[in-house]
Amino acid sequence: PIQRRRLLVGGTALLAAPAIVRAQPSPSRNPFTLGVASGWPRPDRVVLWTRLALTPLEGGGMGEAPVDVAWEIAEDERFTRIAARGAFRATAAEAHSVHVEAGGLRPARPYWYRFHGGGQTSPVGRTRTLSADTARPERLRLGVASCAQYEQGWFSAYRHMASEPLDLVVHLGDYIYEMSWGQRHVRKHGTAVPTTLEEYRDRYALYKSDADLQAAHAACPWVVTWDDHEVENDYTNDRSPLTSDRNFFLRRRAAAYRAWYEHMPVPPSMAPNGPDMRIHDSWRFGDLVDLFLLDDRQYRSHHACAGGKGGRALFTDCAERLDPRRTMLGVEQETWLRDGLSRARGRWTVIAQQTLMAEADRAAASTAEHAYWMDGWDGYPAGRQRLLDAMAVRRDANHVVLGGDIHMYAVADIRSGNGPVIASEFVGTSITSVGPSAERVRTLAARNPHLKYLRGDKRGY
Repeated sequence: PIQRRRLLVGGTALLAAPAIVRAQPSPSRNPFTLGVASGWPRPDRVVLWTRLALTPLEGGGMGEAPVDVAWEIAEDERFTRIAARGAFRATAAEAHSVHVEAGGLRPARPYWYRFHGGGQTSPVGRTRTLSADTARPERLRLGVASCAQYEQGWFSAYRHMASEPLDLVVHLGDYIYEMSWGQRHVRKHGTAVPTTLEEYRDRYALYKSDADLQAAHAACPWVVTWDDHEVENDYTNDRSPLTSDRNFFLRRRAAAYRAWYEHMPVPPSMAPNGPDMRIHDSWRFGDLVDLFLLDDRQYRSHHACAGGKGGRALFTDCAERLDPRRTMLGVEQETWLRDGLSRARGRWTVIAQQTLMAEADRAAASTAEHAYWMDGWDGYPAGRQRLLDAMAVRRDANHVVLGGDIHMYAVADIRSGNGPVIASEFVGTSITSVGPSAERVRTLAARNPHLKYLRGDKRGY
């Protein structure tokens, strides 16, 4: 039963669909505990997301029955000019998550959206469509975020991000952390390292229950890639640094990818197939920017210089590192990116990926030897060179690389060997994850003059 006043507050979408209203659980409890989000914007559509969860840290508490959810998107904050509406059946198989691709929208304008279900109305989110391909926008305001370890700090950076006039947030991975590490925790995960689908779902629910993260999601659309901590620290493709059981790890990867999909504002067409899920994509913002979002974790070659044991990433060097067959992105994604770069026509070409792309000798200050981080692009120099060659074909593209992962700010010139600068790189620091020591930052800067700016003592975006 639905109280008359609640039905009227819920709006015309519920009045138009009484069967949907009757399908809901009791209205005495709020199922929208994880907030709302939007993402994957295009000139004429955007993805809307929520997940129904009465008890978010205990599996969701929604039972096994499907729940019909009404959604609406409007041209004004009061929802007097509805642009589109519909219904979505949320099922237990997808943790009662909702992925709606709202179409028929106009380009380059804000929209407001909300959901109705369980006798309740969700918070209102604000989103924005892209400029038309033929438009000439003057600017694009991007927020870049990564590395939000729940235990190591409050998500105040997300709260500040929500107050910025951003067109889009680009999240570059480590949205959650599967592991507990570091000192001086301000709060705790409260559960062990996840390995099953149910455990990953609860870990995402813990992070998404944070009010500041919810505010950042509700403020503007997001596009999101992943890095390693969404599954397991320093994993490469189908190999875990913690177990030699490939089948066990792929089952874990499948669970992690499924939970990632269930909690991100991505299209329904992106749903994973077991341990496989394509997430790399591209966007065009009129004639201003072509944006490419990469996946450098799922398809990469295994770590070099590990003696074939699949161990953790090392700061070292060896001949294997230079093998021309080694790839960070995989052959298929490399081909897709090369073709996309050749077709880019924007005044700027932005490549958003997980980590520092510029070469970085990480050896101690006193040694003449070189040491490279095998889990970053330096572990895949041949793959990086193929990417730089593809970028160099179009000299007028104004290439910009965005990165995260290293828990510090960095600005770098990206060169091909001793040749001219091919791209400018901007790496954002972590939302909360602890950064490197001041001594390590000084050593890195001294050994790498092309790293123009490094700062590891600040958290943010």
